[in-house]
Amino acid sequence: MNIDNLRMFCHVVEEGSITKAARLGFVSQPAVTRQIRQLEDSYGTTLFDREEGKLKLTEAGKLLYPYAKEILALNRAAYEGIQEQLGKMEKILHIGASLTIGEYLLPGLIGRFEKLHPDIKFSLSVGNTPLILEKLEENEIDIALVEGVFQNDQYRKQKFADDELILVTPYAHRWGEKREIQLNELSEEKMIWREKESGTRLIVEEALRQHLVLENIENAMELGSTQAIKSAVEADLGVSILPKLTAQKELKYKTLREIPIKDFHLTRDFWMVQKKRRFKREAESYFESFLMR
Repeated sequence: MNIDNLRMFCHVVEEGSITKAARLGFVSQPAVTRQIRQLEDSYGTTLFDREEGKLKLTEAGKLLYPYAKEILALNRAAYEGIQEQLGKMEKILHIGASLTIGEYLLPGLIGRFEKLHPDIKFSLSVGNTPLILEKLEENEIDIALVEGVFQNDQYRKQKFADDELILVTPYAHRWGEKREIQLNELSEEKMIWREKESGTRLIVEEALRQHLVLENIENAMELGSTQAIKSAVEADLGVSILPKLTAQKELKYKTLREIPIKDFHLTRDFWMVQKKRRFKREAESYFESFLMR
């Protein structure tokens, strides 16, 4: 089997046309057509149909595509592993992290890891959990570090840390005089939320819903970042429930205050996610051992 033919097949699928795939691969259109035909001859079936001038995958083509992506990923990993061993290529670990982990937890982890393995470099991607898992699916990263609940049997998932979700107010807030508040007292204040798709917000809303208090809480605003929420709370525009990891500095310098809620405790898990594969590059194995120790 020709790896280049599989690579070009994936280009055609992803670009949606032979012309674009040829441009991407710096070859002629007839060369792309020839590679696809060679692949079809190898499998004994057609991989594309033409409908109204557009390419459409056949059922065989749909079946082949994920296998082709995996074969290409393994071929790349094998090549990089050998080149690293021969000293011809830097050891680079491609890590993807969700926003909270990438902004607040990962820098410290990488700093400690690099002291143990100074020869391993990092390529980092930070985004929301769906984006990072998509990058893992497309083999753009080796390891995903995410929070939230998800199901995918293709992935190997290991918990490597957890974080508490806490109620924060301006430091001088009247609740600061109390040892703790009752959960129903949240209705006395306006809540500042992340966007509706936020994993943290979904966890908090579900917990408040189960305690029958969500509908009584007035929403002050929705903001697109944790930093914006912290600034809004500091400005006394409302209160919020945030990951404690993200508020350490503000709690230390007393611009925010943590307010305990009686009989209400929320935590969320942080997950290391990898594709299920028999073989791993050395750098990936070292980082996995470091996280899980």
